[in-house]
Amino acid sequence: MTAGAAWSTLPGLAELAAELGGPGQPIQWDELPWPAVPALMAATHAALIPVGATEQHGPHLPLNVDSVITREIALAVSATTGIPVVPTVEYGVSGSHGDFPGTLTLQPETMIMVMADLTESLYRSGVRQYIFLNGHIWNNASLDVTAEKLRSRHDDVRVRSIGYVTMYPGAEVDGHVRYGRALMHANYFETSVMLYLRPDLVDMTRAVSQPDTDSFWDYRMDQVSGSGVWGNDVAEANAAHGQAEFARCVTTTARALAAAIREPQPPRPARISPA
Repeated sequence: MTAGAAWSTLPGLAELAAELGGPGQPIQWDELPWPAVPALMAATHAALIPVGATEQHGPHLPLNVDSVITREIALAVSATTGIPVVPTVEYGVSGSHGDFPGTLTLQPETMIMVMADLTESLYRSGVRQYIFLNGHIWNNASLDVTAEKLRSRHDDVRVRSIGYVTMYPGAEVDGHVRYGRALMHANYFETSVMLYLRPDLVDMTRAVSQPDTDSFWDYRMDQVSGSGVWGNDVAEANAAHGQAEFARCVTTTARALAAAIREPQPPRPARISPA
């Protein structure tokens, strides 16, 4: 299976596109000719920005897990909603992986600047509704700062940063997690989804687990795991479970975003003068 094709294998995709009014194929920003952009923005004023990472994911998974999963979900959401998707930001805030080889990381401040430049470019092209679709939890702070700066700078912008599992309750994510504060990484969930999307990049003969433990603090991965894995039952991961989780991510996110881009702008309230 080649990168960029996995989204199209999702059962029920055509029916979801018909329900939500999507074209059935993703609208990829970088494949558009520039004269097509103004008409597209007149219709949606929106852009979906997938944000991943390039970082170690244990001995059995590739470095691009977060980028692959996020990109494939974004492509499917675009196909079912008509929201254009820009190229994936494949570098994230990954310093917390410590000294595991292979990880490429941005400082949080650098990521804020990268996202600020990207969103300003999109603003000049007519984007007024920004959805950051995040696949790596340590990007959250930088994306939240980016959203706040963008929201403060422009009166006509709406922006929200979400994870690809945000649109359904966290307790429903079946990652074989025993503790809610677990540093889930390269675990049963991610391994299963990759077995569905890119089995050619997964080596289950090298799959290992690292039992999660209850913790108040967050730690660097190299402080709590010798393999780079944090999660239970990794060897039990399977493509069927991965497909089910991928489908739920796509369906819940697509339905939420299809409604969001049509959500009425609240009227600006009258300013109450101090007595």
